[in-house]
Amino acid sequence: MTQTEHTVALVTGATGGLGTHMVKRLLDDGYRVIANYRSPEKAEAWLKEMQAEGYEPAMYQADVADYEEVGAMVKRIQEEIGVIDILVNNAGITRDSAFRRMTPESWDIVLKTNLYSVFNCCHHVIEPMVDQHYGRIINISSVNGQRAQFGQVNYAAAKAGMHGFTKTLAVEVARKGITVNTISPGYIATDMVMAVAEEVRAQIIKGIPMGRLGGTGEIAHLVSFLASEEAAFITGANYAINGGQHVH
Repeated sequence: MTQTEHTVALVTGATGGLGTHMVKRLLDDGYRVIANYRSPEKAEAWLKEMQAEGYEPAMYQADVADYEEVGAMVKRIQEEIGVIDILVNNAGITRDSAFRRMTPESWDIVLKTNLYSVFNCCHHVIEPMVDQHYGRIINISSVNGQRAQFGQVNYAAAKAGMHGFTKTLAVEVARKGITVNTISPGYIATDMVMAVAEEVRAQIIKGIPMGRLGGTGEIAHLVSFLASEEAAFITGANYAINGGQHVH
């Protein structure tokens, strides 16, 4: 990374598997990293583990599905740390089921957490980015936003919507020194994936041409690149990082 004065990075959903490695990589790159979390209990244990490894991110709580909570969090960050230069919209959940059994509640919470959160966070950080004529917005989507996946109507809709959001916002702010890009991971070796039954995981890997799961560090490396000065001419793009599982 080429170091500049633009060094404040916010990662939402930071305490998950992908978020953890994004935070570590951005700290290694020299950014002042803010880790957003929702659950205080999980965040406390997570921070202790991070500190034991020598990492010291700033911690800010907010439910990113709530527009007002995000606004309050961003205001605090601006007052206490500074303008957010880099936003990584990483927070996400699943509530899988076949569509005919999917409840309105399962639809609603996935859309709010995975897609509304992107609007909420971007809407609160965009004006300061425009004012300083600099910004990096990185939206973490999924291969299942690009292809069909049984039982994930809600999740796939949210993740596909995320890249539609990316493309249009990218065009709107392109002349303001702000880039907006999407990363669409395939199956990554997070704790959640590694916790599934071994035979199920074997079937997943069988469907990946590279013959393995992706690494959380590989996603973090791509985040690092898109956050950098060197990526200034890349905007509105969707980076597939899925081991060849879905190509188009």
